Amino acid sequence: MTEKIGVLGKKASQRPKRPQRTDVERVVVTPLPTVYGEFRAFGYFDHERGDEQVALVHGDPGAEGVLTRLHSECLTGDAFGSQHCECGAQLASALRQVADAGSGVVVYLRGHEGRGIGLLAKLRAMALQAEGLDTVEANLALGLPVDARDYGVAARILHDLGVRSVRLMSNNPRKREALVRHGIQVAEQVPLLIPPCESNITYLRTKRERLDHHLPHLDAVAHLSS
Repeated sequence: MTEKIGVLGKKASQRPKRPQRTDVERVVVTPLPTVYGEFRAFGYFDHERGDEQVALVHGDPGAEGVLTRLHSECLTGDAFGSQHCECGAQLASALRQVADAGSGVVVYLRGHEGRGIGLLAKLRAMALQAEGLDTVEANLALGLPVDARDYGVAARILHDLGVRSVRLMSNNPRKREALVRHGIQVAEQVPLLIPPCESNITYLRTKRERLDHHLPHLDAVAHLSS
């Protein structure tokens, strides 16, 4: 059999491979009027993971200690209004607070669905939770990591936007640690507390007890089912 020869006379298998790009490329900026206020949408492409990302910016992102939210994609909460989690309400609150503050950034992180396990796996985990497992046990029962999210792309987007330091809207200490590790100064961690309901109180208690989320407001709702 004749071996396939490339146009330069080399076997195809011997051609040097192009190095994989690991950068995050800004692709587009466009005005985005919302019910919360006027934003600019910065669209990025993550060449390493193949994800399309977006940051919504209000005012001057280079202001010292700019109000910032790293929001993990959650289709069920953000789009469908699921009360299994507090994600949709957190996103709305973050956008409202940024607009009220006069400046800020909300980085919407694609690829973070279900703490990084993906949409279908998240739905399977939710089915196991309906049978009595908590959110940590459900992921482990599926052979999946408890939290597979990486915040490196968020830090690179913030660097591109000229963000020097942030007031981070989050109850998750791991987000703060990740940004500091990637060279973003966190001047303050701002709680983003949403009143719980009967449908998500067990999920929220698990996040506090097993994932170290700072959720002091849960102490006031002991009457909800555990």
